[in-house]
Amino acid sequence: MALHIDQIRDYCLAKQQVTESFPFDEDTLVFKVANKMFLLISLKRWEQGDGFINLKCDPDWAQELRAEYESIQPGYHMHKCLWNSVYAQTGKLSPQFVNELIDHSYEQVVKSLPKKLRATINL
Repeated sequence: MALHIDQIRDYCLAKQQVTESFPFDEDTLVFKVANKMFLLISLKRWEQGDGFINLKCDPDWAQELRAEYESIQPGYHMHKCLWNSVYAQTGKLSPQFVNELIDHSYEQVVKSLPKKLRATINL
């Protein structure tokens, strides 16, 4: 079953210290934790049925995921080593698995925050 964009939005906004904005243009919705990006979505591509989400990922796991899942590709317009494009709209990945990937992206960013700021977020 494919995820609806509202499900992704609600899931992200339920996390601690998450904000949403359009910092680049009117098309790219960005979710940040403590002002650091962890998820990006092109609304136009999603509406056209070719939607994906860009998620931060541990470099080694990113390679494993790309090898195992056709729906996970190197990050579109992102650092290919650290970001994946996850085609969550196709229905080939379970919603639970997509949520796990979102959690991982969020956690990757939280782990990189300064210790004092990281301490304000419960993982």
